[in-house]
This record gives sequence, structure tokens and C-alpha cells, in this order.
Amino acid sequence: MAELTASVVASPCRNICKVARGICTGCGRTLAEIAAWPTAPDAERLAIRARSAARIRR
Repeated sequence: MAELTASVVASPCRNICKVARGICTGCGRTLAEIAAWPTAPDAERLAIRARSAARIRR
């Protein structure tokens, strides 16, 4: 089992969890990104946040 990673990077989750076409309409993350978040290092979390923000802007 993967160990949870302590992080200073806040989750982009907005508690509006509704998935459409594989992407959460609340935070813009893919299902894979949501699943990876708990064990992702800060660099990956920052990358996920950047990608998810870009999806929300579209």
C-alpha cells in the first residue's frame, strides 16, 4: 500500500465532485490525477494543479 505524502500543496478539490468525460467539473482533475494525489510528491501536485486549472479555464 502506498504511503500518503505530507505536502504543503493544497488540493484543488472544491467539493463539487461530478465527473463528466473523465474530468471532475469541480476541480478539473482527471480520475487518474485524483487517484494519484494522495501519494504524489509536491512537484507532481503542482503539475496536476496547473493542468487542472487550464482545463477549468477552457
